[in-house]
Order: sequence, then C-alpha cells, then structure tokens
Amino acid sequence: MNIPCILIPALVGLICGILGYLLGKMNSKGDDSLALSLQADLDACKANTRSLNAKISSLEADLASKASVSTPTQSFASNVATGILFDGALAATVYGKKIKENDLKVVEGIGPKIEALFNTAGITTWRELSETPTEKLQSILDAGGENFAIHNPSTWAKQALLAYQGKWQELKDWQQNLLGGKE
Repeated sequence: MNIPCILIPALVGLICGILGYLLGKMNSKGDDSLALSLQADLDACKANTRSLNAKISSLEADLASKASVSTPTQSFASNVATGILFDGALAATVYGKKIKENDLKVVEGIGPKIEALFNTAGITTWRELSETPTEKLQSILDAGGENFAIHNPSTWAKQALLAYQGKWQELKDWQQNLLGGKE
C-alpha cells in the first residue's frame, strides 16, 4: 500500500517536470519571434525616417529653386544669349544613339534613379548640374538613402559642363577612362 502512495506523486512530479520543460522551450522560441518582430518594426521606422529626411531635403531644395525658377523659354533664351545650342545630331554621331537635351543620364555614374533624385532636388539641366557644388550633390545623394550615398559625384559637374557646352567627343573620351563616374 505504501508503494502506490509514493509512486503516484513521483509520476505526477515527473510528468509536470517534462511539461514544464516543454513549455519553457516553446516560450523561449516565442521570445525570438518577438525580438524579430521588434527588429522589423525598428527597421521600418529607420527606413521611414530616411524617406522623410530625403523628402525634407527635396522640399528645401525645391523651395530654394523657386527663387530662381527657370522656364523652358528662359532656358532657351539663356542658351541663345551664351551662344550654346544643343546639337542632337552631333551627340548622336559621337555616342551612336539619340541623346535628349539635358538628359542627366549622359553623365557617367548617373542612372534613372539618381536623375529622378536630382530632378526632385531641382537639378534638371546639365547647366544646373555643372554649377552645383560636389558637396551639395553628395548631400542630395546622402538624403536619398544608403543606396545613393555610396556614389561619388566628384566628376559629374565637369561632365555636365562638357555636355552643356556640346563637347561630345571630349566628354566621351574622358568617360572611357572613368569607372562609374570616378577617376
């Protein structure tokens, strides 16, 4: 009679110990998923902050450019006044493809996304790009996020100036020595 009285509490204790161990294991996995969820929320907040900072920079640049708004008529008039006219045929001959006037992608290192970033910041022409300091270009890239911040705009102003001046052969020869827009 004494054996079942001792055996039953021992079995119940063993079963409770096993269940406690299993529940503890399951709860520790839940903590990992909570940590992952919190990390995902933190990453989303960081991305949102970068996006908002880029938008702020873009709006500040837009506000600054409102003071010196350049309409296409004014741009054409200033080109005529300086004696610089876009020669698409010459550009096409040198590059072997049609080149649009003020296409920032002609500059080695600038692609469609960077062109859109600069356009948002108020840099829409080769002339504006050539007159923008490298530090300002880099700050626009930095505000665009990590994918843009890695680019080096040190030669972009000079490339844009050559395009603006219509020195297509000189620009193409120089670009062949560049690697991603860098010397």
